[in-house]
Amino acid sequence: MSAFDVGREAAADQRRIGALLGEVLNVAPPAADVDLFATGVLDSLGLVELLVQLEQRIGVRVEMEELDVDAFRTIASIAAFVARKQDGG
Repeated sequence: MSAFDVGREAAADQRRIGALLGEVLNVAPPAADVDLFATGVLDSLGLVELLVQLEQRIGVRVEMEELDVDAFRTIASIAAFVARKQDGG
């Protein structure tokens, strides 16, 4: 896969995560690099709901011992986390 294809796939993953976040939290998804916690878009309750929806809709289960809040700080970091999990990481 070329670097262009990887970039295009990452952008598609970010759009998918943004859409999911918008549905789960009933908000307009911010730009992929906006800190969701600092802006108040995501709080602890919203994070729990997001984790549930990631498992139900995308099939990505997050175990407590691998939960790192920084992995959920931006749409881009969430998409990267999901991609790693789907690749077996």
